Amino acid sequence: MLFRSQLILEHMELAGDGALQAAFEQLKKKLAAEGLFDPDSKKSLPSTPGTVALITSGSGAALHDLLTVFSRRYPLARLLVIPSRVQGAGADLELSEAISRAESAVKAGVDINAVILARGGGSAEDLWTFNSEALARRIAACNIPTVSAVGHETDFTISDFVADQRAATPSAAAELLTPDRADL
Repeated sequence: MLFRSQLILEHMELAGDGALQAAFEQLKKKLAAEGLFDPDSKKSLPSTPGTVALITSGSGAALHDLLTVFSRRYPLARLLVIPSRVQGAGADLELSEAISRAESAVKAGVDINAVILARGGGSAEDLWTFNSEALARRIAACNIPTVSAVGHETDFTISDFVADQRAATPSAAAELLTPDRADL
């Protein structure tokens, strides 16, 4: 028995990491050449924060994890939640605006010692918002020490490289910024 088949291609891509990875590497190289990843430009994190701005989804697991770790480790920290979309078209602009809101709060007299930009894990496409050039430049320009806590241990985004510190997960960001009350 002989079967005949026909294959019609409308689009073809090179094998390998794909277009998203190529775009990521190109932007990473560009921003590194401009000095946005330079360790000498990074701000120090406070050893015991007074107020921390949490920029993340107002209903996601990342916020729950952050609140839980702060409550357990260092309940003296004041937390200012600035909700933002963390995925999808325009989310990078919303996150940038949330950073601006944190800086405006400082100008209004709120003593914010650090910002955590957080999102739980997901696919490369889910995390792509944190690879936005506009968001990267906004993070780099932020006057407040900033921690990028996007994804899981193996996930890296452009936000991680421009922030003052990277944390592997949102919970790790909270631990990074807090002394353990048992030690105090």
